[in-house]
Amino acid sequence: MLFQDRFDAGRLLAGKLRPFANRPDTVVLALPRGGVPVGFEVAEALNVPLDVFVVRKLGVPGQEELAMGAIASGGICVLNEELVRALGIPNEVINAVATDEERELERREHLYREGRPAVAVQDRTVILVDDGLATGSSMLVAVMALRRKKPAEIVVAVPVSAPATCAEIGSEVDQLVYVAAPEPFRSVGEWYRDFSQTSDEEVRDLLRRAATLPAARTG
Repeated sequence: MLFQDRFDAGRLLAGKLRPFANRPDTVVLALPRGGVPVGFEVAEALNVPLDVFVVRKLGVPGQEELAMGAIASGGICVLNEELVRALGIPNEVINAVATDEERELERREHLYREGRPAVAVQDRTVILVDDGLATGSSMLVAVMALRRKKPAEIVVAVPVSAPATCAEIGSEVDQLVYVAAPEPFRSVGEWYRDFSQTSDEEVRDLLRRAATLPAARTG
């Protein structure tokens, strides 16, 4: 057991990210929902703005667990072109799935931000935070989508990661920062004493609190 809960994990992770403290060119984007408590602690400790980066998987119809792509905050769409070609998925099917997921993404962004504008990321250092990496598939999609928004630098930061995933994600970003990469690794949750699900209301509350911090008013 490494962490009491996600807040404890975020405080420990922030200690690994001190070089980014008080930098006006840096923002923290957290993957909801579980990444937001971690990201809140990181953003507060570093005195930088916090926002969410919502990613929705585009599942193959009938095989929804199989991702043919994803959409993310800011109208970003990433497709697995190789899979789409191999399965012969027509554009109208992709568009229909993307439309449905876009509605859910917009619902979540509206719910979480409560009218606050998204934090600008172009030409800035973005610290992309989650509560841990197992396969890393969601984070990989988030990185690909975020790159379309032209940040100066992408730093992935997590409390705990599977060792093999460190290598995969690390090769796709400018920096990978983590507290621990234990072996053997079975799941993210086993490294938390409390890994209860983060609710939408908790996400909203943390983003409200983050919006009152000094960094939010200047960033």
